[in-house]
Amino acid sequence: MRVACEDSAVPSDQAAGPRPVNAAGGRDHFTAGDFAAADAIVSDLFARGGQPAIAYGIVAGGELVHSAGFGARVLGAGAPDADTVFRIASMSKSFTASAILLLRDAGALALDDPAAEYVPELAGWTCGSADAAPVTIRQLLTMTAGFPTDDPWGDRQQGLPITAFDQLLAAGVSFNWAPGTRFEYSNLGYAILGRVLTMASGVLYDEFIRTRLLAPLGLTRTGFNADEFDQENLAVGYRHGLGGWAEVPFDPYGAFAPMGGVFSTVSDLARWVAGFAAAFPPDGTGDADGDGEGHDAHPLRPASRRQMQLPQAVTGWRAAGRLPGGPPVPPEYYGFGLFVDEDPSRGRVVSHSGGYPGFGSNMRWHPATGIGVIALGNGTYAPMSPLTGLVLDALVPSSSAYQVALAPAATAAGQAGKAGAPWPQTLAAQDKADRLLADWDDAAADALFTENVALDGPYNERRHTIGLIRERIGDFTADPNRQAESDTPAHRRWWLTGENGTVQAQIQLSPERSPRVMSLTLAVPPAPNSSLARALDAVVEWLNDPGQDWPSSVPVAASADAGLIARRLRMAAAWAGKCSLGAFQAGSGTASSTVELVGEHATITLSLLVNRATGELRQADVSL
Repeated sequence: MRVACEDSAVPSDQAAGPRPVNAAGGRDHFTAGDFAAADAIVSDLFARGGQPAIAYGIVAGGELVHSAGFGARVLGAGAPDADTVFRIASMSKSFTASAILLLRDAGALALDDPAAEYVPELAGWTCGSADAAPVTIRQLLTMTAGFPTDDPWGDRQQGLPITAFDQLLAAGVSFNWAPGTRFEYSNLGYAILGRVLTMASGVLYDEFIRTRLLAPLGLTRTGFNADEFDQENLAVGYRHGLGGWAEVPFDPYGAFAPMGGVFSTVSDLARWVAGFAAAFPPDGTGDADGDGEGHDAHPLRPASRRQMQLPQAVTGWRAAGRLPGGPPVPPEYYGFGLFVDEDPSRGRVVSHSGGYPGFGSNMRWHPATGIGVIALGNGTYAPMSPLTGLVLDALVPSSSAYQVALAPAATAAGQAGKAGAPWPQTLAAQDKADRLLADWDDAAADALFTENVALDGPYNERRHTIGLIRERIGDFTADPNRQAESDTPAHRRWWLTGENGTVQAQIQLSPERSPRVMSLTLAVPPAPNSSLARALDAVVEWLNDPGQDWPSSVPVAASADAGLIARRLRMAAAWAGKCSLGAFQAGSGTASSTVELVGEHATITLSLLVNRATGELRQADVSL
């Protein structure tokens, strides 16, 4: 069973719709087709039977723009909608972390305070070793306190009375690690944070959350007890039993509520997600008047919400690599009550799951665009995280240009308000570098470069390099068909193209008040008929002929793994299709070369390192 809960139009430009932070990859609007595709993803997962019901929603422009429900919130009843109440389990940790930062901002505590200053039952702990420092509030927030992972034990402590929890703490706990040395997921740590909050504020945990977070944000269908909600719109939790779905009774509010006790809805969580996304302004600029307070109505200031979404501890949960023998994929981090994923194709993605007897949940958003997805299920540990990941991937185009870092307001004012946009001095330096490459002049170089440039590469050597590039690609100019790029405001990458090829140029400016160019790098193509050029041509020909054996003209050095090199290159070739040489990205032109291979289906990057004297291949790397 499925019902569409909401399919409102995306807010107008005046209401700040889904926002690109730069020209590449942003979404200006969604269509009915986008929502239908998202519904199909959710419907497919629901059909696999992991839970009796799923309610989900899409956030954009600070609002819930689409939601839908599948299945039955209670067996025999109707489908859930955006206002159906589910237990959200560990997504509750973001509320606890927000409350702790509210107290930090008010001066009631410091993150590096020992937790025992607020919870005296911790005072006698040895923290795993005699020389270990006391557990701090920051370590509890980042799950680096050293406690063993405590799922599913912690889930069943939800209703533990406060007095019994104090007795548990006073008796001491076990440690896997010395505090501050390693991440390990811990419900216990967030339960202790609830005690810290109560002692530091003088207000019971649930009352503080209700009055300081829920009420100001208008989260009227969020709370801590099942019986405080309209029972006709409350999702019941289920587990798989011998006879099918079996109802799971609701645990009462107790000492472990700070780690997983919140009940909420898609509608309320849309506001919660939007508040975090709003901490990264669409123009990418910082606090214009310098008061540090921000200008939205959220009770927690934007700087603190951004801090929650910054990597604080490496989780170590990632897979080993994308390709066999290849480099590892980016690590996943924990912030403050939130997971932070630096995705190679979309930039930062922030999320948190909730798993609990009877329920599973996930919220996930893309700060650079403000697009988010929420999914709630009523089956034990229902896998909502893969679902929100698939939906978000469908809604957010891949781009390497997404940016969430904020530029200083005074600087950004001169850059059309785009964080990460190049400084005016960077653009001017690129123009001067182009003129210098066309007609080198030592005096002009001295005016453009910092002193280290001539030391790192004497001018006569740089003139020689420019001459080699001109010999190999012809007279060149900045490529008008390929947009220059900046990884940071002080960086610029562009392409020089001639009749016989294209090479990459890069500059990096110094951090001086009046910045100068501190590095200029140029990719040099291999000389025709050189051992490097012959190896490159032979490898590309081999990639384009799946039936061909490894070319005998490219012997592999004994120190390299020939089989691994061949397998990795074949995998990349299968992905890209038949390839041809593109722009040279890096390399000396003698022993090393990094070049784009433009394929039928994708562009890949090939890097080769050869022995100039023997022609042996020392290293071959490929990236997608």
